[in-house]
Amino acid sequence: MRKGGRTTVLLLSLFLAGCGGDVVEVPEPRLRSISVDETELVLPAEGTAELHFSVRDPEAVFEALELVRSDGELPVEYSLLRVLSGDGPGRYTAVIRDHGTEPLYRESAQLRIVLGVGTGRVSYIASPSFTVESEAAASGGIVLKTGLPVVRISTEGGAEIRSKEDYLPARLSIDGKGTAPDLQELGCEIRGRGNTTWTWPKKPYLVRLESRTEVLGMPSHRRWVLLANFMDRTLMRNLLASHVAALTALDWTPSCIPVELVLNGRHEGSYLLTEQIRVDRNRLDLPEDGFLLELDFHFDNPVQWISPYGRSGMVPGGIPFSVKHPEPENLSPERLSQIKDKVEKAAAALYGPDFKDPEKGYAAFLDVGSFIDYWIVFEVMGNHELGNPGSIFMHGSASGKIVAGPCWDFDWGALSYRTSPQAQYGLINRHAIWYDRLFEDPAFCSKLRARYEELLPALSGVPAFIDSTERLLTASARLNFALWDPSEDASQNGGQIINGDEYLSFHEAIVRLKDIYSERLEIIRKNLP
Repeated sequence: MRKGGRTTVLLLSLFLAGCGGDVVEVPEPRLRSISVDETELVLPAEGTAELHFSVRDPEAVFEALELVRSDGELPVEYSLLRVLSGDGPGRYTAVIRDHGTEPLYRESAQLRIVLGVGTGRVSYIASPSFTVESEAAASGGIVLKTGLPVVRISTEGGAEIRSKEDYLPARLSIDGKGTAPDLQELGCEIRGRGNTTWTWPKKPYLVRLESRTEVLGMPSHRRWVLLANFMDRTLMRNLLASHVAALTALDWTPSCIPVELVLNGRHEGSYLLTEQIRVDRNRLDLPEDGFLLELDFHFDNPVQWISPYGRSGMVPGGIPFSVKHPEPENLSPERLSQIKDKVEKAAAALYGPDFKDPEKGYAAFLDVGSFIDYWIVFEVMGNHELGNPGSIFMHGSASGKIVAGPCWDFDWGALSYRTSPQAQYGLINRHAIWYDRLFEDPAFCSKLRARYEELLPALSGVPAFIDSTERLLTASARLNFALWDPSEDASQNGGQIINGDEYLSFHEAIVRLKDIYSERLEIIRKNLP
């Protein structure tokens, strides 16, 4: 029978208590316990297996039996089919069947005897836990039941990914786990990516699919990034920054989805599958004469220069610019000269004597609204990389203004007083790159304050997003941190941990993150000029 949504097998037929015309008095239930013989049950695909169990006192009368997971929830991949009499008093056999819906599962379960059915006073006596697993899982298959989609990548011949420059041929598939569309296996190439992050044990990767493909509901493209978030105990700084940026009017923010990564048959932990920043109709959609710039103190791009205007925390002599689009092979000397000239004219106007003039100054060259929204995202997230600068992007076109964005790379130091202690009491990016000059204009400050007040209601709702994301990531975090220790990031930071939460539990790190975020909203409001 079905009771309360659970499959319940009636057991009254197992307790024959009378014959002929005799009247048999049925004793009151006095069941003390239930025990199981097996600690592990392996179910063949769409088949059954037997679990033997005993009750004490053997003569106790009880009405029904349920099979549940140890957390009290219903199993999805299997169920209790029937109960048979065993080989002696108080001995029974539960027949459990596989539904054929999931090839890989392994979880803890219990038998529960149900007392008081129909009386309104239902109670349970549960057995010790035992493991139920599919035959494929018992044969060595990787079981990941975190609720997140599972990305499986196998390189040709199981080759190890050692390079950030050279791609390896591979095959990729995605199990959406019912939360997103599956992706059937297809060809791809994979290589490493990142700067400091590539040197850490848990590696980030760049994947290039054999054709433009929609992935987990995100618009079709060939290039995708798997961010490792190695040093981030919360596993959500990049995801949170994407959410905050999407609340603004920036032209485009990369979509991203937390996943589990299985690489060459090995679980690598919790990753963030995200769109790569690319100029494309499905990503940063620019006109034919459009360009994409990156400001990064690593200064390791093929096409780059240092502009003498503005402030850079890591590069003496000015701000490091590089051209990300067009790519070097498509960038003519004339086009490069046009892009550099546009940047330098904007900077010269910003730092010139008439910089406040709406026609002669910076407003004629910069999309002011985008620079305001971009600054707000970095300031709210407490990300000091705007001032280094690191992974800072701008874009534009030959006939248009220079636009700030998109946002990228927020796992290092964001929402952490460790890397930016001044964030506890004031602004951290007021003097970053071109903003040192922009803040000298009262008109810019007035627009910034008005825009911040306009966004504040939406920004104030972010803690609820943090809570829901914690619930989403809890199971994944447990597996991830059994594999990786984020405090190892100290080895790349002069012996000092980076975010300051590396030794906390996942939940403690989330609480700290949320507290700092809420504090930042008020600190910014009080300190805007």
